[in-house]
Amino acid sequence: MVTTLEICAGAGGQALGLEQAGFHHVALVEIEKQYCETLKRNRPQWKVICQDVQEFKGRPYRNKVDLLAGGVPCPPFSVAGKQLGQQDERDLFPEAIRLTKEIRPKAIMLENVRGLQDPKFDDYRVYITESFETMGYHMIWKLIHSSDFGVPQLRPRMILVGIRKDLYHKDFLFPTGSGQAPSVGETLWDLLGEKGWKGVARWKEQADRIAPTIVGGSKKHGGPDLGPTRAKRAWAEMGIDGKGIANEAPKEDFVGMPRLTCRMVARIQGFPDDWIFTGSKTAQYRQIGNAFPPPVAKAIGEAIKEYIRWKH
Repeated sequence: MVTTLEICAGAGGQALGLEQAGFHHVALVEIEKQYCETLKRNRPQWKVICQDVQEFKGRPYRNKVDLLAGGVPCPPFSVAGKQLGQQDERDLFPEAIRLTKEIRPKAIMLENVRGLQDPKFDDYRVYITESFETMGYHMIWKLIHSSDFGVPQLRPRMILVGIRKDLYHKDFLFPTGSGQAPSVGETLWDLLGEKGWKGVARWKEQADRIAPTIVGGSKKHGGPDLGPTRAKRAWAEMGIDGKGIANEAPKEDFVGMPRLTCRMVARIQGFPDDWIFTGSKTAQYRQIGNAFPPPVAKAIGEAIKEYIRWKH
């Protein structure tokens, strides 16, 4: 059995993908109570620790965890924010470094936004890499496009994988995916048509591309809509009103551009339809929008599992 401990677990996108890859979760750490409720609702058997990761102690798990994983908060590096990087109080890379030192996992997988690749963060990426390497890990960064793994949206993500040096036997290779993803029309037509909307067939033909990146917003900013002006324009070209989130699918005689429901957005993020999000519509949308697509986490998790289980 391969094990993982996840920090900043959110609503379970990465955790679900790693479960699908065959990992057993020894603990999931998440500060937001609503996110913790979602995790517990879907997986009562998981050990969900609703706590600030800065207060979480890793020593009880020392040498008991194969993979330390997490989607550390993205606002410090997001182009949608101020990009304060390590000056942002929400930067939790230092906690991931601390917990790695305390736990000594066989491997590390950390996910963040594309903005972390920007030249202004070159020095900080070097600092992060050297901090892990000093502790005895081989580190590799990779820009991953979620659409390469069947997720019908752009959603580029920076992934950092580390392998403990005593287990290192060859360079870690990231999975490449199929390079194909269904269109938004193919992905959502059944949900948009579930109340008999007469215009769904025409809409499906119009929505013949993948979606722009879903944006969840932060606690302080961003409501339940489909992102900034540029993203809303892209949605409008696919016949979707991105200015808000609907409570239900359009009815039979609906005319105009429908809005997506939280369930529809979750499907675009790669969640299965039986994954339940708790809380208000805004709370649900924020959980969905900030998630790591499960299919991407599964693919990378499988590659890590195969690597660390390799026998000399």
